[in-house]
Amino acid sequence: MISFNYKDAVRVVEPHLVGVNTKGNSCLSAFQISGGSGQSFRSYLFDEMSGLEVSDEEFSGPRPGYNPDDSTMLKIICRL
Repeated sequence: MISFNYKDAVRVVEPHLVGVNTKGNSCLSAFQISGGSGQSFRSYLFDEMSGLEVSDEEFSGPRPGYNPDDSTMLKIICRL
């Protein structure tokens, strides 16, 4: 799991997919565990992330609802 600052909150997430979205921005698709408005999949723009930390805590694999062929991505760089 990773944590980072995003829109004035520290987010803790399970990263699932890294790519370039339809606007040409590098982004992360992840399941948010804490730090925002509940637990669910979210997209985060790399340009708006800061203070990234990799946790020793691991997660067991893809969450229900994960789409490895996310249509919001023009290019997928890395995925579970």
